[in-house]
Amino acid sequence: MTLETPVLQAAQLLAEQDLPGLIVKNDDQLTILPGTEALRLAVPRYIMDDPALARVVDEAHADEFLRALGSRTVREVLPRERRELPVTDPDATVLELAALMARTRSPLVAIVDKGRLLGAVTLQALLDRMLGT
Repeated sequence: MTLETPVLQAAQLLAEQDLPGLIVKNDDQLTILPGTEALRLAVPRYIMDDPALARVVDEAHADEFLRALGSRTVREVLPRERRELPVTDPDATVLELAALMARTRSPLVAIVDKGRLLGAVTLQALLDRMLGT
């Protein structure tokens, strides 16, 4: 995922793969796009300010808010204060991953080897592994 990826595409990936967030690559930097930030664009400010207004919008019109994202990009939804993405190597143990997630309060940890992003571990995958589910 890059800064120029359409937000709608990012939201679809979040939903399809049941992810808490996405790793965004910007040149040599990695950051995290929490799913809540993508969702923030799909909910009008007036509804966030007064959640009771959400009760008067029917589901068909609520779907329009998401479609209205149109050509907006990931760059536009990243928090102004970028979260540092926790990074570890492919040999990290389950306990090391858990400690890193807990310390950084991040639902994702990037797995990087020699500067190359190999993938990520999500909180859900880590909990599944730890609990044997």
